[in-house]
Amino acid sequence: MTLSTFLKLVEIQTKIASVFPFLIGILFVNYRFGSFHLMNTIIFFVAMLCFDLTTTAINNYMDYLKASSEVYRRERNIIGQKQIAESTVILTIVSLLVIASSLGIWLVSRTDLFVLFVGMLCFAIGIFYTFGPIPLSRMPLGEVFSGVAMGFGIVFLAVYVNAYDQGIVQLIWEGRTVSFYADLVLLFEIVLISLPCIFTIANLMLANNICDLEEDIDNHRYTLPYYIGKKYAVWLFNALYALSFVALILAVLLNLLPPLLLFILLVGYPVYQQVQKFNQKQEKTETFIVAVKNLVLVNASFVALLFLSLLLFQ
Repeated sequence: MTLSTFLKLVEIQTKIASVFPFLIGILFVNYRFGSFHLMNTIIFFVAMLCFDLTTTAINNYMDYLKASSEVYRRERNIIGQKQIAESTVILTIVSLLVIASSLGIWLVSRTDLFVLFVGMLCFAIGIFYTFGPIPLSRMPLGEVFSGVAMGFGIVFLAVYVNAYDQGIVQLIWEGRTVSFYADLVLLFEIVLISLPCIFTIANLMLANNICDLEEDIDNHRYTLPYYIGKKYAVWLFNALYALSFVALILAVLLNLLPPLLLFILLVGYPVYQQVQKFNQKQEKTETFIVAVKNLVLVNASFVALLFLSLLLFQ
């Protein structure tokens, strides 16, 4: 398998959806706690990226195996297009998973047990998102799990591996007793600042499922738009962008983010313009890109303004 084929198998162009939550978490932990551990950050980033590549490869492999359309299998799926041997795909998946798991264990040894708990939960969501008799991606839960696992999970872990000693949570195992303590206010803060990531990532999956509704039904994938209808799915798509801006405004009002973040409202109009294009037509080849552009607009602005605030006021 060539490098270009590998990059297509793991859909490297989609990994920006993981990078933004990572950057937001790193910047927020520096702003909120004044804490940064370079080695922990590097280990987490590589582990996160390898696992993201793993889940995408599994997704493409399972779509290839379960496709009821031979045309899809041969012409639409990268494995059929490039005639990649199944053994090669499996070896790639296992290798990436071993690397991600090994790095995760190393990170736990440098932090604490709670990283292991959250990491295992994210791993489970990532694996069962595409694997098993009824993958999460083939149910009306894909948007929720992808948004929460990536949008919140990555932000939280990026914060936690740099501030595990700041009292956010504590998981203590002593003999037969396991004790768990959490600062609910700090957890609320992390949830709130991660909402734009959660909603924009969920909208990637929602836009994909809206555009692929007929094809998914043919391949026995009954996603959220199938259950609520395309009309209401598009309404939800619109609402999640609006809620992203509401969350950011609330975070600024609560002094969780610097006032400079209010300038993110300037990207509200281009986001609205993109949404209008999607409202008029839901075609994979023409308007799915709207969800990608809006994810970049919202999250890149978030990252840039938070980074600028750190430069100017700290």
